[in-house]
Amino acid sequence: MDKDPVLQLRIFDLNCWGIRYLSKLRQERIEMIGDVLSTEGFDLALLQEVWSEGDYSQLKQKLSSRYSSSHYFKSGVIGSGLCVFSRYPILDTFLYQYSVNGYPYMIQHGDWFCGKSVGLVVIKIREIIFNVYVTHLHAEYCRDRDAYLPHRVVQAWELAQFIQHTAKGADVVLLGGDLNMHPEDVGIRLLRGWTGLRDSFAHTEKFEGCKDGCTLVPDNCFTNKKEMRWFPQGIRIDYVLYQALSHYTITCESLVTTTGTAPGKDVPYSDHEAVMATLHVEEQGGAEKGPSCTRAEPELVDTLNEARTEVRVGLHTAERQRYSCGRMAVLALLLLLLQGAMGLSSLLGGTLQQPFPKLSFSLLGLLAVVALLASGVLCLFHTIEVRMLQGTEEQMRLALQSLQHKLSCA
Repeated sequence: MDKDPVLQLRIFDLNCWGIRYLSKLRQERIEMIGDVLSTEGFDLALLQEVWSEGDYSQLKQKLSSRYSSSHYFKSGVIGSGLCVFSRYPILDTFLYQYSVNGYPYMIQHGDWFCGKSVGLVVIKIREIIFNVYVTHLHAEYCRDRDAYLPHRVVQAWELAQFIQHTAKGADVVLLGGDLNMHPEDVGIRLLRGWTGLRDSFAHTEKFEGCKDGCTLVPDNCFTNKKEMRWFPQGIRIDYVLYQALSHYTITCESLVTTTGTAPGKDVPYSDHEAVMATLHVEEQGGAEKGPSCTRAEPELVDTLNEARTEVRVGLHTAERQRYSCGRMAVLALLLLLLQGAMGLSSLLGGTLQQPFPKLSFSLLGLLAVVALLASGVLCLFHTIEVRMLQGTEEQMRLALQSLQHKLSCA
């Protein structure tokens, strides 16, 4: 870095809303996204909701002359939807799938089938090692009665832990994605407090775009106006976060969001607005390379306590659901045993006769089998959920003990 001490890095982040057969004008918008990435000169593109590998292949072919490396992260039933395009060679990749991610029977939401994850790519620019993370957390479908809040808090905690434990060899950490959390939400406060990541919107020297940096706005023709009625200005749920871990400093020179329709087009790129950050990385002398430790601050203790409370709420809910499914399975099994006893008695010529016609008796048996299988599978699912939430709550308890010990010794 002797010739040019400052490295400029331009990042493009977008939730592409690329659901096959459901997203409006998907192919046209994917083409538009490819056009802007090939002409605007970004160094990194972090994309979410590219659910179709065909769309990824289309983008990869279109951008091959501009971006030498790319990677598509695969997970879940229909994929993670995450992909990264880089002007610089990708040295390594890794994917971590979150331990809890909604419910398979909530088909209308579909998050469980997506395999929500965090993807990591490692790149090297001018001898600087960058750990670049892209993620997409569980959606918030109802602000007032958010049944998925405990899952999203767990995902934020696992994301923070994943970054902390995988970034030890990096000089700079970058995180982009649709976090589905407002800036004041407990999950984003936990993520930033635990990792030390800085919000590009809060620390940028120059900002252009939607008011308050909102990335989901009512003016977008693809957004659900009913869901946005409580947020007339929109909400900010897409982020570019950053942190320097060694003898480098990093600042955000500018942050820009799109504001509706794409230039020269009648439609926007997506139902989300794109986030475009210009970062400056500069070497500073004297510091030894090594990751920064989580600082013990009273605010972080309060945030961690709040997050732990939300996890406990989710744990109690999961335990109740497990009990209900288990009880249903037992009742279905008893009904099957009773029918079996009645049928066996009839075959053996016993006095116990079935009170129903054969067709009704068979349908009742089929219903009992279906109920037994469904409730048994759901009981197993909620048992796994309970175990995951218990494990997270225990991790948070230990983290709180560590933070309180540091504060008492300070």
